[in-house]
Amino acid sequence: MDRMYRVLAFWTGIFAVLFFVGHMYNVALLFFAQTGALLALSYLNLSERVYLYIFGAYLTIFFVGFTYYATFLLVPSFGGH
Repeated sequence: MDRMYRVLAFWTGIFAVLFFVGHMYNVALLFFAQTGALLALSYLNLSERVYLYIFGAYLTIFFVGFTYYATFLLVPSFGGH
């Protein structure tokens, strides 16, 4: 299970670099932070149950944050300015 956290860290790192190159610095910083956290967690050698609990908490925080952003902060538009 610790290897899967390294895989997640790899992909969040890839996305962080792509966001950085695309001049989306706030999102890149968020993804760099996720990369560091996932990589640090992967080397703790926790039990599989704890890794699943942490992943469940990670998904819960993401879904709550994304729902809040999409409902209250996002201004819908179709391109343009």
